[in-house]
Amino acid sequence: MGPYRNVLLFAGVAVLFILTGLLQSWNLSLNILNLALLSCIMAIGVNIQWGYAGLFSTGIVGSVALGGLAVALISSKPVPEGWAAGGPRILGALLFAAAAIALAVWLYRRLNAGTNRALALALYLVVVFFIYRAILDPAVVAVEANNPAQAGNIGGLGLNSLLAWPVGALMAAAAAWVIGKIALGLREDYLAIATLGIAEIIVTVMRNEDWLARGVKNLTGLPRPWPVPREVDLQLNPAFLEPVQAMGLDPVTASTIFVKLLYATMFGLVLVLLVWGCERALNSPWGRMVRAIRDNEISSAAMGKDVKFRHLQIFIIGSAVVGLAGAMMTSMEGQLTPPSYLPLRFTFLIWVMVIVGGSGNNWGSILGGLLIGWLYLAVEFLGPQMMDVITAGLPAGDLKDHLQDTAAQMRLLTLGVVLLLVLRFAPKGLIPEK
Repeated sequence: MGPYRNVLLFAGVAVLFILTGLLQSWNLSLNILNLALLSCIMAIGVNIQWGYAGLFSTGIVGSVALGGLAVALISSKPVPEGWAAGGPRILGALLFAAAAIALAVWLYRRLNAGTNRALALALYLVVVFFIYRAILDPAVVAVEANNPAQAGNIGGLGLNSLLAWPVGALMAAAAAWVIGKIALGLREDYLAIATLGIAEIIVTVMRNEDWLARGVKNLTGLPRPWPVPREVDLQLNPAFLEPVQAMGLDPVTASTIFVKLLYATMFGLVLVLLVWGCERALNSPWGRMVRAIRDNEISSAAMGKDVKFRHLQIFIIGSAVVGLAGAMMTSMEGQLTPPSYLPLRFTFLIWVMVIVGGSGNNWGSILGGLLIGWLYLAVEFLGPQMMDVITAGLPAGDLKDHLQDTAAQMRLLTLGVVLLLVLRFAPKGLIPEK
């Protein structure tokens, strides 16, 4: 297979999507493709952290959630009544908290180490916390009391969600800076625990703070990014309807396929630009430096490299890429659903993509994202069909019912089997690092 191995691997994955379109529906195939493309972008973000610098972060879901939150804050409809009820006071409370934390850091550096410093800072933080809650709580109650069935939040800016994509990356990068300052000095296993815990804090805040984006009530009706139209508008547009009818196609099906193709084009363009930038960076002196730090931190530090700064830099860049993908996903779905941000989907699955594809290789991350993205979603409908075939000869009863009920778990079983096979026969991934 030699030099054509990678081409054949990508061709094999393309065949999976084509067969899904031919045997199931092209709507389903394109839907899986769009989600897989977003997963590829997330996988590249994780690959930047792990493949380039060896940073083992399990807080991916937090960056994805912050990207989704950016879409809610930038493109959701404004709620003037909610903002007037307590928006400025909430903003003031958050600014007060930021200033208080900055002062705490300054005091920590200025005071001499010892028991007195610890007691003074503890007392200071307790007092500051109660002041912060005294400012925040009345404002939150006032905002959430404003039409809680349909609003109960401060609302957004009402802008096109395309503008929220870079904002999502910036929000994830800002959170990564804070997390990195706290956790990057920890050993690998402690870093994984710390990032997972902080990510869960981010998701928990989004679920419980209704004033921010309606929490578990979900925020629906988010506008689509320019220039993606709604299917209903296409079905009423003569410029689209006439050629579709002339070709003998169903306008409803054609409109949904057209919209999904637009999303695939936009996501594909972002992915191409991202890979182009990552490849240039990886093959530059900067890329060789970060890989040298990954391979031997002590030697790199002895040669004058700022290991801590480079780790923070890589951590921020990788998180920003994941946050960008999170914003793109929320703008495509048109809603923000905090309960859907689960570590299984947005941490474990992305790590499987990177491991299967090949860490340290951008093309491996793309291959892993497409392959595992297809498997994760395709098994959802293939599992029950396969189980129906397997149990066709069994008589009706508890055993047959039990086997059919377990079909829903075939997704996890399939991922586990694929991961084990790759680790056994290709431990460096399908496309290993050069």
